[in-house]
Amino acid sequence: MTRLVVDLVLVAFFAAVGRASHQESLTPAGWAQTAWPFLVGALAGWAVVAATGRSGGSLAAGAVVWVAAVAVGMVLRQVAGQGTAPAFVVVATVVLGVLLVGSRLVWRG
Repeated sequence: MTRLVVDLVLVAFFAAVGRASHQESLTPAGWAQTAWPFLVGALAGWAVVAATGRSGGSLAAGAVVWVAAVAVGMVLRQVAGQGTAPAFVVVATVVLGVLLVGSRLVWRG
């Protein structure tokens, strides 16, 4: 499985856990509504990683994908009227950081 796919699965997991923790429906449509801004953000981060020639498994690539997932994700959520409460921004930033950068630390051994 490529690192891109791993990152997208981790972002998808973040969205599912977030919905479940707020007792929101885990229907495909509900999950997609929550996940799509962050998935687009992660893909934007991967575009930057590819353009700069970084290894996708590097910590630097993880940081790029993390920052893009959060920044682009929050902008898209705001534009879509989904809300960006400060507490949510903090939680999303921490959790996505652990998932996208922390997983690279674990993978390295």
